[in-house]
Amino acid sequence: MSSAQPQQRNPLSNWSGLVTVVTRAIKKIKPPVRMKISEWADSFRIIGAANATPGRWKTDNAPYQREPMDCMSDRRTRRVSLMWSAQVGKTEIANNVVGYHIAQNPMSVMFMQPTQSDLKTWQETKLTPLLTDTKQIAEVVAKPRGREGVNNQLMKSYPGGFLMFSWSGSANTMRGRSAPIIICDEIDGYSVTEEGDPVQLLHQRSATFGDLSKLLEISTPTIKGFSRIEKAFEAGDKRYFYVPCPHCREFQRLQWSQVQWEKDEDGTHLPHTALYYCEHCGVGIEDKYKFSMLEKGVWTASKRFMGHASFHLNELYSPWRTWAQIVESFLAKKAAGDSQSFINVSLAETWEEDGEVINESTLMSRKEVYVAECPQGVIVITVGVDVQPDRLELEVVGWGMNEESWSIAFAVLPGDPDDFGEHSVWNALDDYLDRRFLHESGVELSILASCIDSGGNNTQSVYKYCAKRKSSRRFAIKGQGGVGVPIVSAAKKKKSGKRGRPVDLYMVGVDQCKTLLYRRLEKEVGTAGSCHFPDHYPDTYFEQLTAEKCITRYIKGFPKREWVKIRPRNEALDCRNYAYAALNIMNPSLTRYQKRIEKQAAELESVQKGQTVVETQEETTVQQRKVKPKTKRKRRPRRRSGFVSG
Repeated sequence: MSSAQPQQRNPLSNWSGLVTVVTRAIKKIKPPVRMKISEWADSFRIIGAANATPGRWKTDNAPYQREPMDCMSDRRTRRVSLMWSAQVGKTEIANNVVGYHIAQNPMSVMFMQPTQSDLKTWQETKLTPLLTDTKQIAEVVAKPRGREGVNNQLMKSYPGGFLMFSWSGSANTMRGRSAPIIICDEIDGYSVTEEGDPVQLLHQRSATFGDLSKLLEISTPTIKGFSRIEKAFEAGDKRYFYVPCPHCREFQRLQWSQVQWEKDEDGTHLPHTALYYCEHCGVGIEDKYKFSMLEKGVWTASKRFMGHASFHLNELYSPWRTWAQIVESFLAKKAAGDSQSFINVSLAETWEEDGEVINESTLMSRKEVYVAECPQGVIVITVGVDVQPDRLELEVVGWGMNEESWSIAFAVLPGDPDDFGEHSVWNALDDYLDRRFLHESGVELSILASCIDSGGNNTQSVYKYCAKRKSSRRFAIKGQGGVGVPIVSAAKKKKSGKRGRPVDLYMVGVDQCKTLLYRRLEKEVGTAGSCHFPDHYPDTYFEQLTAEKCITRYIKGFPKREWVKIRPRNEALDCRNYAYAALNIMNPSLTRYQKRIEKQAAELESVQKGQTVVETQEETTVQQRKVKPKTKRKRRPRRRSGFVSG
């Protein structure tokens, strides 16, 4: 009996699979076509539906983006710096650089954001659509939870390299990593680590790649002398975008000083009349000419190119913003007393600080006589409390429209903050914060919210007090210095003792508060954000309010702005900042509170009128009773009766 012959397999049975494998292999080993980044983006980049201009990417929509992108694929350029405003598409340039070095010219890329929160936001809103909507990128990036590579929140792999993420506050995300392509977004928001400036740390690690090393820095500027992007722009060849006038054909830079608009007879601004006036022929340019001007625009350097290309661009160039919209933004920020954000964010220029030292005698001369405890402009009241080892100091501040403020009362409550007995300083504080203050309209206003400092030696006592009074809106806060720290951060849960109730702790950016306050102290009384002081305030209050000044110190070669005392006591300054923090925590609708005051005042007036009418009627009745003549009674003749008279 013969054994069964093994069945022979046809070598052509899996021909299609073999073709697929070979085709993929050829794609891997085939050298990429040399393209500029703008050419790659125009050929392959797809913009998601959530974007303002969805569909295929077109560099012609914003022609000024072409040259900065192509510099990142130019062998002669080692560093590119963009000091650009918002609303001009600077983030999309970074996204195209990332996509190009993933799909077209694979290299490792390191992307850094100011904070972990900023990085997460960029990943969710910008990076994820880039990786999924553009087919050429989606085919090569490793899939999440796949075996072919890495794809997580800190790193994504693809053939030829890795896309790695970092944020400036974390030295661990920078340590041990290197890549030839470094992209640093919003560098003016970076914080200096113990090892030094994060941008320079990453750039040094990329130096090992030699000629392949490139650095892209992007940011809106901040404070003059402290802005990283301003220093980077000055170190480069300083390129500006020149566009031709549609009327005289002369080239010029678009500058805010050339934008003009009209006012009506009452002095009300009319943003819809805004035009850009040519600096050569003086003719007003309408929005409809902007796109043709951008098409013919050219970048012009003002310094010699030495491998570092730097670009400046403001919001006037944005094809997505009209002259009228920019004017509206300017007027709104000016009314809110926030001109700095317009200078930084819209004009892409640094803000030069003024008035960092205030003369207390100037403030003393501005004291006013209030008709009532709360003048007519006050809408809500907040309190800031500073905790000292032997006392509490507090200030009551009234706030009106556009954050115009009125100081109402300043008080000192003696006592040990660690004592919670029957006659403790905390009971005295309760009595004070439960007060009502008479408004000029006749209405009584209660305190909206209070902030109590917990950053001293009595932290647990402050926690214990605030934990039981959350419904009364008495918040525990802690000051935090440094550039870029917001005025109020999200609350964090803290324990008030081992078995105590949890308490919400708010971090307050005291440097930002002081800068804003000093800026407002110089404003003319009656304008947006200006400050009013009553005549009963002592001179010592103004000495404490101006007890600090801002100086510049250099730490490891980098400038750092710090507030230092020029007088031993600064409690009034702290209380004022804490009262402003309470306003920011509550963020009340001042219009709604204003209407409430007007309604209560009207009701009070009607009640008073009603009482007056009743009293008048009662007085009239009484007077009538008093004036009523008395009529003499007629005497009846006396009837005599009896035995004799009868």
